[in-house]
Amino acid sequence: MKSELMSMLESRREEIIKIRRHLHENPEVSFKEEKTAQYIADFYKGKDVDIQTNVGNGYGIIVTIKGGKLGKTIGLRADFDALPIEEETDLPFKSKNEGVMHACGHDGHTAYLLVLADCLIQLKDSIPGTIKIIHQHAEEVPPGGAKSIVESGLIDDLDAIYGIHLLPMGPAGTVGYHAGYSFNGRAYMKLKVQGRGGHGSSPHLANDAIVAASHFVTAAQTIVSRRLSPFDVGVITIGSFNGKGTFNVIKDSVELEGDIRYMTVETKETIEKEVKRIVRGIEEEFGVTCELTYTPDYPPLYNDPELTAKVAESLRSMDDKDIKEVKEFPAMSPSEDFAYYAEKFPACFFYIACTPKGVENPYFNHHPKFDIDEDALLVAAKTVGQVVCSYYELD
Repeated sequence: MKSELMSMLESRREEIIKIRRHLHENPEVSFKEEKTAQYIADFYKGKDVDIQTNVGNGYGIIVTIKGGKLGKTIGLRADFDALPIEEETDLPFKSKNEGVMHACGHDGHTAYLLVLADCLIQLKDSIPGTIKIIHQHAEEVPPGGAKSIVESGLIDDLDAIYGIHLLPMGPAGTVGYHAGYSFNGRAYMKLKVQGRGGHGSSPHLANDAIVAASHFVTAAQTIVSRRLSPFDVGVITIGSFNGKGTFNVIKDSVELEGDIRYMTVETKETIEKEVKRIVRGIEEEFGVTCELTYTPDYPPLYNDPELTAKVAESLRSMDDKDIKEVKEFPAMSPSEDFAYYAEKFPACFFYIACTPKGVENPYFNHHPKFDIDEDALLVAAKTVGQVVCSYYELD
C-alpha cells in the first residue's frame, strides 16, 4: 500500500499546489472561516466517509475514514485559519481579502491533508483501523479550536494523533522533529492599577498609579531571573502600558497587558503564582488596588517521546527522492493549540521545512512577506502518509 500511496500523492502534486493557492487567495481569520470550511466540506462530498461539521466552538470538521478491518484509531490534524495581516508579497495568488493573509502556512497544511485524506479514502480497504481527519478552525486566537474539539467527545477514541507545521527552517525536503516539551505554552495578563489622581505639585495628596505600575513591570522580570531555574524557559513581556496623561497630572489609574510564555507545566504554575504574589505586594507597598486578569491560553506542547522516536525512525527509513534529511529541531518558543490534543492523547507534532528556493534569510511565519517553497507540500503529504503506513505496519 505504501508505494501505491506515494505514487498517488506524486501524481496529485499540482492539485495540492492548486488547492493551497486557492486557500491563500481567500483567507479568513479565526472563528470566521465559513467559506473555507464550506470549501473543505465540499471536497469530501460523494466520498465514502462520515463528515461532521461545525465541530467545537466554530467551523471544525472531522472526517472519519473507516478501514477495511477493525483496529486502532489515529487522528491527523491540520488548521485552516488565517491572520489579520495585510499581505506584502508579490505572489500572483496573493490574498484577495484586505487585511487578511495566510501568513502561517495553514493554507498549505489544509491542502496537503485534503489530498492525502482522499488518497487514504481510496485505499481504506487496506487500512486495519480508523483514521480521523481533523480540519481545525481558529488555531491563532485563544481559546482556539483544538480545546473545543477535544471537549466535543468526537475524538475520544483516538490512540494517537499527528500534525505538522510548515516552518522556513531549511530547504524543502528537510523534516524536523523534537521529543518532549516542544512548543511554549502561553498566558495573557491584564493588570489595572488604581491609585488616586492629583496635581503634580502635590504628590503627597495623591497616589501615583504610574509609580506603582512601573514597580510591577520591574519586579515581574525578577520572576524569570530569580524564581525560575536557569534550566527552565520562561518569558514575561509587558507589551502595553497605558499611562498616557498630562505632564503635570498624577495618574489616577494605569492598565498593563502582558504576554507570558513557558515550556513546562511546572514553570507555568510558578510564574502565575509569582505574578499574583507581586500584585498583592504592590497593593500593600503603594496603597493601590489592583485588578488582575490572568488567563492561560495554550498549554506547552508535549510530544510523546516513544511516538516521536517511531516517527523519526520511520521517516529516516524512507527511500524517497523528495525526503532529503530528517533531523532533530530545537524546541520552539511560539505556542500551538495542538497542545490540547497532546494533553489527552499520545501525540507527535513535527516540522516540514519550506524555505523558498534561493532565499538565505526567509521571512518567518506571521510576517506579511511570509512565503513557502511549494515543494514542501508534497513532502508534508508523503511524510504524514509514511507515518500512517508505519503506524499500521503497512508495506
